[in-house]
Amino acid sequence: MKRFFSIALLLTALVSCSAPAEREAVSVIPQPEHFQLGDGAFRITSDVPVYLDEMTPEFERIAEFLNERLSAAAGFTLKTAEADLRNTNVRGIWFLNAGLPTERYELQVTPEKIVIEYGDGAGAFYGLQTLLQLLPTEIFADHRVHGVRWEVPCCDIEDAPRFAYRGMHLDCCLHFFEMDFLKRYIDLMALHKVNRFHWHLTEDQGWRLEIKKYPLLTEKGQWRKETVIGSLKSGVYDGIPHGGYYSQEEVRELVQYAAERYVTIIPEIEMPGHALAAISCYPELSCGLEDHYETATKWGVFKQVFCTKDETFKFLEDVMDEVFELFPSTLVHIGGDECPKASWKQCPHCQAMIRKLGLKDEFELQSWFITRMEKYINSKGHEIIGWDEILQGGLAPNAKVMSWLGEEGGIKAAQQHHEVVMAPYPKYYLDYWQADPDSEPLAMDGPTLLRTMYEYNPVPEILKPEERRYIIGVEGCVWTEYMPTPARVEYMAWPRMCAIAESGWSNVAKDWEGFTRRLEHHLKRLDGLHVGYCKAFFNPFIEFHDDTKYDKVVTMSIDAPDAEIRYTLDGSEPTMASPRYELPFVINRQQTVTARAFRDGRPIGEPRYKSF
Repeated sequence: MKRFFSIALLLTALVSCSAPAEREAVSVIPQPEHFQLGDGAFRITSDVPVYLDEMTPEFERIAEFLNERLSAAAGFTLKTAEADLRNTNVRGIWFLNAGLPTERYELQVTPEKIVIEYGDGAGAFYGLQTLLQLLPTEIFADHRVHGVRWEVPCCDIEDAPRFAYRGMHLDCCLHFFEMDFLKRYIDLMALHKVNRFHWHLTEDQGWRLEIKKYPLLTEKGQWRKETVIGSLKSGVYDGIPHGGYYSQEEVRELVQYAAERYVTIIPEIEMPGHALAAISCYPELSCGLEDHYETATKWGVFKQVFCTKDETFKFLEDVMDEVFELFPSTLVHIGGDECPKASWKQCPHCQAMIRKLGLKDEFELQSWFITRMEKYINSKGHEIIGWDEILQGGLAPNAKVMSWLGEEGGIKAAQQHHEVVMAPYPKYYLDYWQADPDSEPLAMDGPTLLRTMYEYNPVPEILKPEERRYIIGVEGCVWTEYMPTPARVEYMAWPRMCAIAESGWSNVAKDWEGFTRRLEHHLKRLDGLHVGYCKAFFNPFIEFHDDTKYDKVVTMSIDAPDAEIRYTLDGSEPTMASPRYELPFVINRQQTVTARAFRDGRPIGEPRYKSF
């Protein structure tokens, strides 16, 4: 295929010459690199064959993903056959190996056929994800939909990822989630071309991974006797034991499930901090400064950390040996964050180690700890990645850094020529509010709005061109202190994760207005999948700014495109006759701002309220 003009130019052409239905139909997230819309459409009917260049289980499975959607929504499936490369003009859907780089695909749709060209299974799979998004949104329904023409607009697409690492994280320690939800989580990742699942498996509040050599980790360490209600400061507890773990058989099942969707699972085993659940099972791993250890029942950072004894390293090496058997990922996450040094400062053994090794302080002791584990992990053919605190005291020679403390750690690591995944809080932290905290359930902090996540540039401008190549990807982080259920996770993660996925994949310049137009259409797909995403997209965001003790300055914004905000100050619900928000204004203590978004004279979303 030829190279085509940017999709940014396409959007201009669509506005000027396409019918409204056509404009609505072309809405792909993440945004493809090159996209040219043609005339006409290809209609998928039950007699359309799927031709596979490679009749292998891998590519038959990719074709089956298409049939799963068609079976549920359209009521039919397509037959597959081996492609006859001597005659590729036959009507059908063609998957052809064109020797493209990994994950890259090219998609061509004409009235006669659909052709997806690729170089590996991942490229074919991502081409299929785009094809599904070119179909009517009803293709994502879980029931038969009548009266829909299953048409794909004629177009040419060339597409490839911006970053090799496009991640989504899930903490299953602070709250435990069942396997069915993890599979659904991975399905949503794959739809958005996210290819790394960072699975947080060990913490102070629970150990979630079965390790056969150390059975107490799941017999005892999976449990906490109760859980704090509200924030970690409340002092109120529910009195209900909370636990759960993943057997090795379940892990293998999930690893395979993810691999079939071109998602690599990266396990995280925390060290040397966030170790209280493990220490509660095996106290000899601690510095021995307390008589009793138990799994944490509230959130936060705890002083009980792994001691720098040989017994600790033997334990961690044994754990890693079983991790390597379960997870084929070359990369493993070793945590490294939030490791208080109080225990090491009081521990005779740790102080002796500092003197023996000629170290300056406990920060260098942590660096030595991580480096020692890295050498073992490297010897087994694996690599480590850790949160940016592993920079403290000196970075292990081959370590990759996941930068969460803003950008500083990522910048420093890239300048030292270490590969970096950008996951900075609050930019990419999905446990932060995405709407007005006054009207939302408890969250970690914020708010961090959809637009903030979309417009964030994960490659810091301060880096020199030769340093920027060490930024290898992005990751959205889901910490679950205040997400006890799958429904709450989905509400907090989507649709903001769409913005992070686009930053990770798309090579096209960011365009907020264009993104919101595509996202509004894309939300219909999430509706079909019953994703309980946050509806703040359709609601005004009201913000108060301090002025004097008698007044506040009010600003308002809305994500939904082509919407206007109407508001009142007397507590009544806004109508089209209410004042339209155009500029910031002042309110006094007696006034309540009530706002609602309207489009074409009709309300969208829900009213929002905010008082002085």
